Amino acid sequence: MDAQQKLKSLVDQLNTVIVGKPAQTQDCVACLLAGGHLLIEDVPGVGKTTLAHALARTFGLQFSRVQFTADLMPSDLSGVSMYERGKEAFVFHPGPLFAQVLLADEINRASPKTQSALLEAMEEKQVTVDGETRPLPSPFFVIATQNPHDQLGTYALPESQLDRFLMRISLGYPDRAAERDLLAGHDRRDMVDALPSLLTASELQTLQARVLEIHAAAPLLDYVQDLIAATRSGQWFLQGLSPRAGIAVVRAAKAQALLSGRDYVAPDDVQAILPQTVAHRLVPVGDAGRGSVEQVRAMIDAVVLP
Repeated sequence: MDAQQKLKSLVDQLNTVIVGKPAQTQDCVACLLAGGHLLIEDVPGVGKTTLAHALARTFGLQFSRVQFTADLMPSDLSGVSMYERGKEAFVFHPGPLFAQVLLADEINRASPKTQSALLEAMEEKQVTVDGETRPLPSPFFVIATQNPHDQLGTYALPESQLDRFLMRISLGYPDRAAERDLLAGHDRRDMVDALPSLLTASELQTLQARVLEIHAAAPLLDYVQDLIAATRSGQWFLQGLSPRAGIAVVRAAKAQALLSGRDYVAPDDVQAILPQTVAHRLVPVGDAGRGSVEQVRAMIDAVVLP
């Protein structure tokens, strides 16, 4: 099976579990192919955790899940050194962070101190415990779920943490036909447990290397720069995108192009992934909330293709 067929099988398998959300499942696959971390934000009960489980199983990656709560400590993530009498020494016991996929469930229910403990891990792919730096498994992804900020017991993620996520998606409620499938069908957790792994870690890393080889022509990069400049104009957003965010846009667009079976990035790829890639990094003008997808789409419509 060639890479293109494998990618199609990946997306198709996810769509058997998360019904009626093909655009969102494709975004998730693109995010992981681009080597980025994924934030899934929505109300409880619409399938966020199920989607994260399905992604890890389908990609064939070692999986760990942490339920974030207000009393969760940073050491509960990274692990602790404990004195073992038989060895007459302190021995490090790794925490759930030492997995290829960490599902940080309801990440915004943890305290800011615990949220910040993820920063080094997400950016550097390593953690420092008791003064010693320990590498995390490769590949390493954080798939975080969070509830809307207006729900009780939530702490808004700081800008530095949000910037570590390549994409933020929202599932939303299913349409009537998809919901009927859910009501009449099998338990989704049982379906996830039965999913076969369609990739190995080494195959995923090969695909990630292919993403980096996707060609982005000079006019395409001009278009990306025009979009970045528009975010900094003050017309739509209080503060514009950083160069790091621009790099993330190009990387996500390359992954989207690979999923579409092309070896070059088209403007459609940029437009398809831009709201999910930048909305959580931006604050709309005249809006106290965090990032508006509609505002990003309005900006896309206003920026002329080169």
